[in-house]
Amino acid sequence: MPRRSHASFFPVILPALAAAALLACAASGLGDDNQRPPRRALQRAAPSWNNDWSRGAVFYEAFVRSFQDSNGDGIGDLKGLIAKLDYLNDGNPDSTTDLGVDALWLMPVFVSPSYHGYDTTDYEHINPEYGTDDDFTTLCSEAHRRGIRVIVDFVINHSGSGHPWFVDASSGPTAAKRNWYVWSPVDLGWRQPWNLYGGADTWHQNPADGQWFYGVFWAGMPDLNIRNPEVRAEIKRLATLWLSRGVDGFRLDAARHLIENGGGLLQVDQPETHAFWRELSAHVRSVKPEATLVGEAWTDTPIIATYYGSTAPVPGGDELPMTFDFPLAAAIIQGVNTGDASVISGKLAEVQSVYPRGANDAPFLTNHDMVRLATQLGHDPAKLRNAAAILLTVPGTPFLYYGEEVGLENGSSDTDDRLKRTPMPWDASSPGGGFTSGTPWFSFAPGRETANVAVQSADPASLLSRYRALIRARHASAALQRGDLRLATAGGGGHVLAFFRAAGEEQVLVVHNVSDAIQTAGPYATTATAAETVLADSGASVSVGTGSCSVTLLPRTTGIWRLR
Repeated sequence: MPRRSHASFFPVILPALAAAALLACAASGLGDDNQRPPRRALQRAAPSWNNDWSRGAVFYEAFVRSFQDSNGDGIGDLKGLIAKLDYLNDGNPDSTTDLGVDALWLMPVFVSPSYHGYDTTDYEHINPEYGTDDDFTTLCSEAHRRGIRVIVDFVINHSGSGHPWFVDASSGPTAAKRNWYVWSPVDLGWRQPWNLYGGADTWHQNPADGQWFYGVFWAGMPDLNIRNPEVRAEIKRLATLWLSRGVDGFRLDAARHLIENGGGLLQVDQPETHAFWRELSAHVRSVKPEATLVGEAWTDTPIIATYYGSTAPVPGGDELPMTFDFPLAAAIIQGVNTGDASVISGKLAEVQSVYPRGANDAPFLTNHDMVRLATQLGHDPAKLRNAAAILLTVPGTPFLYYGEEVGLENGSSDTDDRLKRTPMPWDASSPGGGFTSGTPWFSFAPGRETANVAVQSADPASLLSRYRALIRARHASAALQRGDLRLATAGGGGHVLAFFRAAGEEQVLVVHNVSDAIQTAGPYATTATAAETVLADSGASVSVGTGSCSVTLLPRTTGIWRLR
């Protein structure tokens, strides 16, 4: 088929110079997406998802560098993480001393020159600071033995500039890997799409030949040319490799940014990006249908909804079977902070109205790119308990950020990502905080005298104990874990978030008081005649009458009742 030039491909009128540059890009292969398999063929070839284990599961996001150091060099590693698996889930469903999570998301563990790892320089091997490929195999084996699934960050929007692919590509226009990246003979002047007027440039000059390469985040992370079928094939080969090594899926970074059709907002959410996610999804299902994918699409709810694709041909979605719910995270934090439950109920209603039928939400509170929850909530224990209870009772697959369960704070500034990724505080008595026998790679966040595992494990009223109890309650209830949601909260304000969750014959009523005053709420319509406590804070009570029920809650408390 004839190659299309970008001058006709872009749905905008470009200045003459930019059009010439893009014609040059097309001549080098940037514009060739004609070799992509048709969507219908992909759907016939690949099975459906077989990953029901992930629906309603509780995931734990771990930064290996900051979780546990096994050799005293101050850097967390895989052997350290293995040693702490029993803290996450000891494999005994009757235990009450573990957190009880079902799955681990590991932030980048592949070879990289940076502390964060999002500039990969070797996708096939584990960062030697974290251990060996064999250590990773052992981690997967030990996690699986305890019933913990493992997914890893798969950063495929871009590589690191030190990757051999880019080293070759940047050597000149005739390089073998030149078309694995996005090039222009001139600076097209695009700005980062999340900050079009104050954001950084996305085109960077190559010193070797004076041409310009595209890197939406910065020059150290050049974007891969996903239009190139060789690049797509390599991504799928790498996915197969790690699935064969035991991973249970991938967290997909920068899911909106894969393919660009121009400057401004034409750098995000393009049809070709969705087409590639369908292609990769079909490949993963064909290799390991029990695996899962979760995408990072940091945007508004209606746009996030599109990243599931269609749930008609593939239950769960023919693109990504999970996407992180950034707007719901913001709503929970705002609602808890201000005492306005309507902010949360409104967002839950929007998710119900715009997500495709059968989509599995991925709610969370904060992650590695955000100011930590304890800092955002002013270190208020009651608000932290509120937020945890809401997260672990809403529909979907909740994700916890390491340390969130003990109220780990940010550092003194939110401008440095390291301050959101400080070492895990296991205790307050040793210089290394139980994290290392040496000097930690980065200093602990303030407040570890009380925000640590040892202190909170012994306190039944601690935040850690709260998380453990909520996760146990979730596991004990099919309705909480996988049930539908029906909001019972009246619109237009209020301090109480109330909803019903139902699965099969089980129905539960969940009520959260996000205010600092006693609240009596209801009546809520129900055919139940009795209520059984699933989890109820001190002072929480429910009254079931004819055709309705009402609840009373002390400030910042939760009640969960199974209705019969």
